[in-house]
Parts: sequence; C-alpha cells; structure tokens
Amino acid sequence: MGNAVLGAGFALALLVMAAQYAAQGRVWALDVATGAVVCALAVGRARSRGAAAALGLAVAGVAALVARAAGLPGEPGAAAVLGLLVLGGSAVRALPWRRAAVIAGAGLALMATGLLAGPAPSTPFRVGIEVWALALAAGLGLRLLDHRRRSAAEAARRDERLALARELHDLVAHHITGVVVQAQAARIVARKRPEQLDDTLAGIETAGADALSAMRRVVGLLRAADDTPGTAPATPGTAELTQLVRRFDGHGPTVRLHLPDRDAAPWPPEIATTVHRIVQESLTNIARHAAHARTAEVAVAHPPGTLTVTVTDDAPPPGHARHLRPVGFGLLGMRERVEALGGTFSAGPGPAGGWTVHAELPVPESVSR
Repeated sequence: MGNAVLGAGFALALLVMAAQYAAQGRVWALDVATGAVVCALAVGRARSRGAAAALGLAVAGVAALVARAAGLPGEPGAAAVLGLLVLGGSAVRALPWRRAAVIAGAGLALMATGLLAGPAPSTPFRVGIEVWALALAAGLGLRLLDHRRRSAAEAARRDERLALARELHDLVAHHITGVVVQAQAARIVARKRPEQLDDTLAGIETAGADALSAMRRVVGLLRAADDTPGTAPATPGTAELTQLVRRFDGHGPTVRLHLPDRDAAPWPPEIATTVHRIVQESLTNIARHAAHARTAEVAVAHPPGTLTVTVTDDAPPPGHARHLRPVGFGLLGMRERVEALGGTFSAGPGPAGGWTVHAELPVPESVSR
C-alpha cells in the first residue's frame, strides 16, 4: 500500500515536470527519463536498499554528465530529487552503519562535485545537496526511533522472562516436592503394605512427568533470563482471582466474575499464574483506557483438556476517537506467556464495541480428569 501511494506520487511529479518543461520550451526527455529510473528504484528499494541507493546516485551522476556535455539545463531534475530523497532516507534508516555511511558519503560527494564543477550558480546540485542532507537527517531520525522501539519491546520481553524465571522456582518446588513426598511414602508402603507399592510408584511417575512437561513449556521463554533468583509469590487460585476482581470493582466499571465448578481439579501452577496475570493486566487496561465502560466480565471455563479465560467490557465502539485505547507491551507479555504454555491468545475490539481478551491454555489430561 505504501509503495503504491509512493509510486502514484512519483508519477504525478513526473507528469507535472514534463508539462512544465514542455510549456517552457525546454528539453524534458532526459529529466523525465532520469526521474523515472530513480523513482522506480525508490519504489523497489525493499529488495536491496543499498544497491538501489547506489544505483540511483549513479544514474543521477551519469545524467548530470550527459546534460553538461549536451548543454542542457542540468540534473538532477525535480522527480529525481524526490527519488533520491526516498533512497537516501531508506538507506540510512535500514542499512548497517558502515554501509549507510558509505551511501551517505557518496551522495554528498556527488552533489558537492556537481555543485563545484558546474557553472555558477549550479541550482540543480545546490538543491540536490540540500535535499540529500534532508534525506539523511530524516533517515537518521527514523533509525533512532526504530532503535528506541526495539529497545522498549526487548525490555518488556526481558522483564516478562525474569518474572517467569522467578515463578519457575515455585513451579519446580511444587512438582518436585510432590515427587519427594510420594517417594518417602513409597518407602513406608514397601515395609507395611507391599501390595500398594505399585500404585505409589505410578503416582511418582505421573508427578515426575507433570514436572517435566510444565518445565518444558515455561523454559522455552526463558532464553535470556539472568536475574538473581528471588522470592516468588504463591501460586494464585480461584480465591485470589475473586480478591483481584474485588479490588478492581469500585474503581471503574462493575466487574462480574464467572468461575468453573469449585469441585474441579486444581490448575497447574504455571497455568494458574498465567490466568491470574491475564485477568490482572486486562482489568488494569480497562481501568486505564476504558473507564467510560459500565461493566466488565471475567469468564474462566475449564472444559476437558483446556482452560479458557475471557475478559470483556462494554465500552463504546472503537469508531469513537476518544475511546481508542493503545496496544502496549502488556498485551505482548500476555501473548508470550500463553504461547509459551502452548496456548492461543487474541485481543481486540468487539463487533459491537468494547474490548475482548481471550486465551486458551492446554491442561494436562491428568489434571483435567
């Protein structure tokens, strides 16, 4: 879409330039041909930004030599200048520093050479060097902005990994403690009730398999965790979810909570923590960005093999400009948590207004039963 708009703008500039030159009785074919080539390179720059910028400068330089030899007004023309603006800015924004510096220096050298060698005043090259400097400044500004965005996103991911690393401590302790307790019980059973030893060993095997499965799901997100281990919070459950909703209720929309059957099996620690964080972050976003909503609903369901959590509000439709809410790093953190556990995550405006956050998390069969 962006290249299509850019191409249409270049085509309009070429047509206006050709009409203006023709009306003035000037030779327009060289300027239009040079501009068309440089603009085409600018539109297709994504394939190789460095090569496109270098070729665009070469075309402009050759056209300048031809124009001087033929006694024509000079190059680069208006359309070529626009194309070079895009090529220079794109190269400085996206290329590695050394290649970007080479392209920037080559453009400045070309414009300066034409300015000094041409008959005074050399208007095309004077304008060209000003536009090239503008392109470099714009490209550098966008490069720094991209760097800041990447740094902010990486910082959010790193914080989320470190939080998960702390929770992993409790996850390991939970499962391994169960293994140890059952192993101790097995020693007693072996002495007093040998006929029950096989059932006890089967329980140990199941607990060990659950521990390995849970650790593999969570560790996949902890590639860069290097924080010093700290004290992790206790694993939250349905009681903590109820308390969480009560804390938000009264500070914004009325919040309704729907939980699965209280007699259902407890959730694995890593899944319970993820559900708690999704609800917490979603309600926080509602309080910050949708205080005009009247009600919010938190629904947790536990069908066999899956646990789903959905948080919705009834804020006005997103067409109202004042009701648009930003997509921040909280959604990124929720998505990474859910996907690390093998689940799916979605968030966005609803068809009738409001905002919906929905996550589905797989639950081991031994827990679902």
